[in-house]
Amino acid sequence: MRVTHRIVRGIERALLSQTDHERLARLRHRDEGHGYDVFGMHPDWLGLARGVVGPLYRHYFRVSSYGAEHIPNTGPAILICNHAGTLPIDAMMICFDVFEQTEPPRMPRPVVDYFVHRLPFAGVFLSRIGAVHGALANVRRLIETNQLCLIFPEGMRAIGKPFKDRYKLVQWRVGHAELALRYRIPIIPIAVIGSEEQWLQIGRIDSIHTFGMPYLPLVATPIPLPVHYHIHYGAPILFQPEMYQPEPSKEQIELAADETKRALTALIASGLAARKGIFR
Repeated sequence: MRVTHRIVRGIERALLSQTDHERLARLRHRDEGHGYDVFGMHPDWLGLARGVVGPLYRHYFRVSSYGAEHIPNTGPAILICNHAGTLPIDAMMICFDVFEQTEPPRMPRPVVDYFVHRLPFAGVFLSRIGAVHGALANVRRLIETNQLCLIFPEGMRAIGKPFKDRYKLVQWRVGHAELALRYRIPIIPIAVIGSEEQWLQIGRIDSIHTFGMPYLPLVATPIPLPVHYHIHYGAPILFQPEMYQPEPSKEQIELAADETKRALTALIASGLAARKGIFR
């Protein structure tokens, strides 16, 4: 482990500029021992990820960002987003963008499905750069320590949605709304335009469940297309005061979840209308 960490630190120092190092040093990080937080995130691994993702963010996907002033500078919040693209590249672009757009810099914690941490090498790497297993206790811990939680209410089903269903919210889990009602925190909708055309799936093999994966995707191109990403942050969603309860009812949770779905649907429609083309 020490050897691996020294290698990571060496690569991270080679990839990042002095300005990048200074910005990374301003990230609020709860060290639970040996530099790691309670979920395994470490600043040196974040630096490595920034060095790798940065060129993709700036030059390949050419990310344009709008409305980042809606991201709170302090305190907990839940970020919700549409989801697609075969691999969670959209999550990487959002995390990089939030880090770039906030001061002091903040790093969202993507809440991922159970099988992700079973993946060899990739599971450890994702933990080191901030991904968190989606158990309710974990998400509560994130909120109680004033962090930004990145949640995809569509879940894994969205990753494999047919091309004809792009930018349609295929399902809508309500856990994000329940947490917002329990903890009286805002929800920030994020519309990612571009991700749903980046990597066309032409089929999938449902009989393969290696490491718990729901299926093996079959894609049309060997790498994602260089689509132009547009990330739109919507105004914070704050529910009616009487809805905030330590134990919200099922009806309150469903009403709140419907409100977040409508807000994100409208934000996606606005982003699509403003886009000039998939690669522009």
